[in-house]
Amino acid sequence: HMPIPFSQFQETIDEIYKLSIKNGYKYFGGITALENVDFEINDQEILALLGDNGAGKSTLIKILNGAYSLDNGEIIFDNNMWNVKSPQEAQRLGISTIFQEINLSTYLSITENIFLGREIKNRFGFLNWKLMHNETEKLISSFINEEIDVKIPLELYSTAIQQMVAIARAISFQAKLVVMDEPTSSLDEKEVKILFEIMEKLKNNDVSVLFICHNMDEIMYACDRVTIMRDGKTVDVKYKNKTTKLWLKEEDQVKK
Repeated sequence: HMPIPFSQFQETIDEIYKLSIKNGYKYFGGITALENVDFEINDQEILALLGDNGAGKSTLIKILNGAYSLDNGEIIFDNNMWNVKSPQEAQRLGISTIFQEINLSTYLSITENIFLGREIKNRFGFLNWKLMHNETEKLISSFINEEIDVKIPLELYSTAIQQMVAIARAISFQAKLVVMDEPTSSLDEKEVKILFEIMEKLKNNDVSVLFICHNMDEIMYACDRVTIMRDGKTVDVKYKNKTTKLWLKEEDQVKK
């Protein structure tokens, strides 16, 4: 087999974006939070998003998850115009966001968290706990290799497990894109490794991942490409095999 030349490889993946933003603008009063943003995520890709605080990353995340909408420009997701009005709608249509502060109810069980707002009832109208526990166990075991009791409160588990549950919930909504906002910040080394394995599994199951992160080692290890934001603009995109950690560090540190 002849290797595909890089230029040709570039063309072959251009047509199969999972998500693209063209000429994206977002204003808050007189402030331009996003300016002429062009941004793509490919099918089956783990894309890193890098940038200082104030670069526009969190605005971009909130636009993808339906909390904000663009003032100008267009978003196409999964071959459809993306114009959602709430995080619930975004989740239903295939984009799930996992924030640093895990947005689950820690006093509820794992099962209750997975099925919150869409509980399964039996023909008598009672909650079908047996089925929900079974479904949850199946879902969780596809991520986590240790024995997990899905009936006990989530707060009894480590941050890493809580995060896995958040990802499992996202997947149970048939997510096609999972946005992870600084997911490794509260994990230890072993837990980060598990997270990366899950990200790889998602990618192999045709789910793309947008990975917001500051750790260059993690980006170089886990991601296929890096998009860099500065002052509300997307300023550069690099393939992992075409860049170095030092270059990323310098890019991340360039100020206005």
